[in-house]
Amino acid sequence: MTAEFDDVARWTAEAVELLGHRHAIPAACRGSASPAALVWLGEACELSPGATLLDVGAGAGGPAAWAARRFGVRPVLLERMPAACRAAARLFGLPVITADGARIPLRTGSADAAWSLGVLDTVRDKAALLGEIRRVLAPGAPLGLLVAVARTPLALATPDGNHFPTQRELAGLLDGAGFDLVEQIDRPDGAPLAWSRRAERVAAVVAARHGGDRAYALAVRQGERFSRLLASGQLSMQLIHAAARGPVRRDERER
Repeated sequence: MTAEFDDVARWTAEAVELLGHRHAIPAACRGSASPAALVWLGEACELSPGATLLDVGAGAGGPAAWAARRFGVRPVLLERMPAACRAAARLFGLPVITADGARIPLRTGSADAAWSLGVLDTVRDKAALLGEIRRVLAPGAPLGLLVAVARTPLALATPDGNHFPTQRELAGLLDGAGFDLVEQIDRPDGAPLAWSRRAERVAAVVAARHGGDRAYALAVRQGERFSRLLASGQLSMQLIHAAARGPVRRDERER
């Protein structure tokens, strides 16, 4: 997981600085979100200028930077991998908190919206993560998720550190954390050619510079395993819009 989400983030920032800043957002979104997916999430969550958007598991910051540019939100990034935090600050100058999503160092009800893209699958205690996101959201505030959902409980070899929920499990987790599932779609495929080319240029520089590193080989292997599960139909990528229910409970408020 460190190779996939920390080392690659650092290398990506270095490659962007070599190629030019116009490569930053596509490269920093690689593997998490396409423009079509981000548009859907932003519109579903009704992001608006000046709103505080908490990005949980923000990686190198591409989706948050895109949302700031497109919707005028004020992103706050939360990421537990130190090199990814440094990459996000380096590339986009956004505020980044280095912390685990299960213990978010923000006030209860202080965020207007949140999203978490490709993160839930990498967490064992999904209920803790969703419960903590619910705590920091204002009542009625939107949550956007990108989640790899398993068709059935997976008995296959999955990428290291991934724990994919079934649709039934995901619905139960959201309900238990205090969210109403508002809408859900399959993630739109594809991206504009100009976007894809910029992301691929950065990936090519990373491969040329670090292809012999063990961490690079581990990250590639993770991606290949994930791609095989998608191709086999065992997984599907889902976009979810949920809404925080009612007031936060007293026991949550006192955390």
